[in-house]
Amino acid sequence: MNWLEETRYELKKDLCAAAEAARAAGELNFETLPDFVIERPREKSHGDFAANLAMLLARQAHMAPPKIAAILTARLYAEQPAQWVDAVEIAGAGFINFRMKPEWLTAGLADAAARGEKFGESEFGGGQKVNIEFVSANPTGELHLGNARGAAIGDTLANVMQAAGYDVDREYYINDAGKQIENFGLSLEARYLQQMGQDVPFPEDGYHGEDITNTVRGYIEQEGDKLLNVETKLRCEILTRYALEKKISAIREALEHYGVKYDTWFSEQTLHDSGAVRAVVEQMKDDGNLLEQDGAIWFAADKYGCEKPEVLVRANGIPTYYTADIAYHKNKFERGYVKLINIWGADHHGHVARLKGAMQSIGYPAENLEVILMQLVRLFSGGEIMRMSKRAGTYVTLEELLEEVGRDAARFFFVMRSADSQMDFDLDLAKSQSMDNPVYYVQYAHARINSIVAQAAGQGIGLLPLADVDFGRLGEESERDLIRKLLELPDEVVQAAVKEEPHRIAAYVMELGALFHSFYGNCRVLGVEPEVQAARLWLCQVTRMAVAKCLQMLGVSAPEKM
Repeated sequence: MNWLEETRYELKKDLCAAAEAARAAGELNFETLPDFVIERPREKSHGDFAANLAMLLARQAHMAPPKIAAILTARLYAEQPAQWVDAVEIAGAGFINFRMKPEWLTAGLADAAARGEKFGESEFGGGQKVNIEFVSANPTGELHLGNARGAAIGDTLANVMQAAGYDVDREYYINDAGKQIENFGLSLEARYLQQMGQDVPFPEDGYHGEDITNTVRGYIEQEGDKLLNVETKLRCEILTRYALEKKISAIREALEHYGVKYDTWFSEQTLHDSGAVRAVVEQMKDDGNLLEQDGAIWFAADKYGCEKPEVLVRANGIPTYYTADIAYHKNKFERGYVKLINIWGADHHGHVARLKGAMQSIGYPAENLEVILMQLVRLFSGGEIMRMSKRAGTYVTLEELLEEVGRDAARFFFVMRSADSQMDFDLDLAKSQSMDNPVYYVQYAHARINSIVAQAAGQGIGLLPLADVDFGRLGEESERDLIRKLLELPDEVVQAAVKEEPHRIAAYVMELGALFHSFYGNCRVLGVEPEVQAARLWLCQVTRMAVAKCLQMLGVSAPEKM
């Protein structure tokens, strides 16, 4: 357990003991203690911890919460003083607030320092297997801003959940089957024949963009006109196979350039080839969840909370994309994952309920499938929206964005906002080397600490052994504010993992950076009394570890100097 977790455990134990003592004395009447929480108040003036036990006991005790709180606080520490609690107060509608002794805070800092590079990590997840599927863009074009946001959110969430003790795999679902691949093949064929001098129309539903033309040009440079006299079906298959290999390789390379490496690249086509798609239809039929109408096979999704039945197999005998998706998620559960997390664009919101319903119908808990819906991104430059790409023609690509702002700014900016909020990406701010740029602001805190450590080393000053450091010398308000925020890191990591909100880490490290800059402005680290200097150097060291840990989870570098 981390320092805050241990403290909450002890406070909860103390409150339970006080309640039992009050019941034994006839002061309170209840059957069982409710599952109350002890949390950190938002306002520093409210103390260090607050408990809601009195409010939750009111119904059983038939007593007003403030009166219950008064009884509990009178019983707390009546016989034996607390080790760390300085004062207990009643606030608001009956909250019990705890104020901790100054030594509690500095003891927490010593605990964090002793954890070293592992500070912030925990075993909360207990090794639970989690699959996070994100991006999974059709391999028919280049990655765009929406894919870039999804990649940053997905990879950061995976990093956060790993730090919180989950066993996480990153997965990319390759959409290499179905109607879009047929259209892709026809588009490639048309561009091939056009480049070979033939006047052929381009498919109405074809894929435009310079990258399609470039892909075909690459094939011609390699293989020439060998497909001119081949029948259309075979020509499309050969071109599609060639293009998919090139496209998937390019997607993989672009994402690795972005700092994202997947554990699994899963082909949709393998579900069809293995018979998994047909098998899931048969399973749903055996379970009595299918019906036939107009020659098609439908899933009775309305039995599982959806508005209406959904088509699984068309009248022509071809399964829908929905059917393949059911088989795919069944496959993920069969691979031993306890929780599945998908990161989709907000335009897929209608697919969430029907996929959860399908999972429930074949025996998997719907709540074990989580879908994070991600809103659109707008790119601004010079105060105006940028709409066009130099290469793709219709959208700005991931590679173009990285060329402009670099990996660090791109990833940090995309994770700063909650996935469910529309995002305006300010290109000029992301490129600026100023304290107005949030990623620069945080990285500068890390670099500033490295500079302090380097200056100390130049003077022959290093970190003292923890046993020789008197952290009680850290009494300035800016020091204590910084320590309070540092101690919250393990909690923030767990909350970001549990709530699947990686943006919490970006918000946390920005606040931590601000508190460090404030501390630096108020407190000299070097050239002060030796005991104070030793404690402040360790405070800097723990802050550096915390900032580096956050940046690592965000996929952002932690520079030694700037």
